[in-house]
Amino acid sequence: MNDLRLIGQLQQYADQAQQKANEYSGVFGAARQYILEHFGANGLVAAYIVIAVIILVVIAKLTRITFSTLKYLVIPSVGLAFLASLLLPLSFAAALPVTVTLCSLFLLFKG
Repeated sequence: MNDLRLIGQLQQYADQAQQKANEYSGVFGAARQYILEHFGANGLVAAYIVIAVIILVVIAKLTRITFSTLKYLVIPSVGLAFLASLLLPLSFAAALPVTVTLCSLFLLFKG
């Protein structure tokens, strides 16, 4: 009985997702048609290039943030927690939140 209700609920979610996808594809199709009517094929190619460049810039920014987080937060905090567990009577799990907090503050003030 519960399985049938779960399957029905999953089907409802799938239908809602399909409706949203159709709405967005309609918006994109209308934008494409508008660009073709007003600017021609060259305008459509230019729009595709602009969208691709924006996506690449966003990906580059996210990649930079990820590597900065690894460089200034994850690796130093794990290293400091390891050193603290060796030198102090604390476990690694107890020292890690403190070192993550310290490295987070360093990353925050570093900018």
